[in-house]
Amino acid sequence: MDRHRSRSPVTSSHDHYAPNKRGDNRRANHCDGAHFRRTNHHWQQSSATPEQTPPRSQTLCTSREAYERAFPLYKQPVEVGCFSLDSQRRFFSDSRQMRYYVEPDRSPNFDLSDGYRERYVKRDENVKEKLDHILRWIVANRSKLKSKLSPDASCPLDFDFVTWRGHLTKLLTTPYETREGWLLAVTRFNGTLYISEVETEAARRERENRPERNQQMMYWGYKFEQYMCADKTYSEPDPSGVVNTNEAFCTVVQTRLTDHKLLFSGEVDCRDKDPDAPPPPACYVELKTSAEICTPKQRSNFHRFKLLKWWAQSFLPGVPRVVAGFRDHDGIVVSVETFQISKISQLIKNEYNCWKPTVCMNFCCDILSFVKREATEDNPSVVYLFSWEPHRDVTYSVHRDSQYSFLPDWYIKEMTCSGE
Repeated sequence: MDRHRSRSPVTSSHDHYAPNKRGDNRRANHCDGAHFRRTNHHWQQSSATPEQTPPRSQTLCTSREAYERAFPLYKQPVEVGCFSLDSQRRFFSDSRQMRYYVEPDRSPNFDLSDGYRERYVKRDENVKEKLDHILRWIVANRSKLKSKLSPDASCPLDFDFVTWRGHLTKLLTTPYETREGWLLAVTRFNGTLYISEVETEAARRERENRPERNQQMMYWGYKFEQYMCADKTYSEPDPSGVVNTNEAFCTVVQTRLTDHKLLFSGEVDCRDKDPDAPPPPACYVELKTSAEICTPKQRSNFHRFKLLKWWAQSFLPGVPRVVAGFRDHDGIVVSVETFQISKISQLIKNEYNCWKPTVCMNFCCDILSFVKREATEDNPSVVYLFSWEPHRDVTYSVHRDSQYSFLPDWYIKEMTCSGE
């Protein structure tokens, strides 16, 4: 596979996505053809004359029409390591929590509610882990990253960005998100930009007041994994056990989006147990659940909303397929279907006013450029807080020695020593 461009997940997606002439124009004039605007100045790129230097932008436009251009270069993601979190959320720099995908029967009839009351251990969502687990992996694996170390002591990590895959997923889907905003804290330390999420007030209220039905549906997703995964290559799934959401296996991958060098981590559900399967991340399988599709409207909504999130989440780390369990209203899985990430663009291409992979990736590229340009002070106590709400521009504010600081002292000390 070409390591300079991701062919398997992309499959020249921009060839399938000509600009949508009938697209949603609600925000077409919001940016007036300019990607960047200075607050209260309403500067437009087209208005600048050769004698004038436009004021530096302080906001970033999110209108999807602004990002309909050629698909950006995205290198094939390469796994550089992994780590595990055990039943008590303890970190281990190994693959002990890896699980193996087991093909189900054609009519599985899985009861996803089984064990919800008596065999369910939930991770404490009040504990905000920030980037701590990724940072522990970096410290524990500095020898693996030696080829990435710069002789310049001021820049020990040869990556522009370090973050979670989930934060990048939010960036990819931003041009099509209409309900949930986000807050991302950014700190520049030794030349690398670290991106960590801050829970919005709206997200906190939703979490603390989550209806019982929604809590049960979250369990259904974990329970589906239990039905589909075995602990060993030679064993079978054991759905009689406890569902413990503290446990996780995470891949750590490196890649490049145009000129942005990325190191990020994301949770992996399982891997293909075939010994001849390709090496990670190409052997990984993402597991999902969704309501069964009974009407054309439901299928359209599935294509427009759910497949967007699934595609973005798996495309970023190079996971080639999603296996979905379709369930009825009572949480009984009635069918299982496999979606190849490389073919999702074909599935949605005839959907009216649908999302486009090229818009997602171009926006992600541009916001990383925006962050790189604005977050300039190299100081772990300084946080640039980037904020976005649907139908708005991305804005940011700067905070010094604040509640938003997220790089722990132990990491700063370890990485400062490593650069000397």
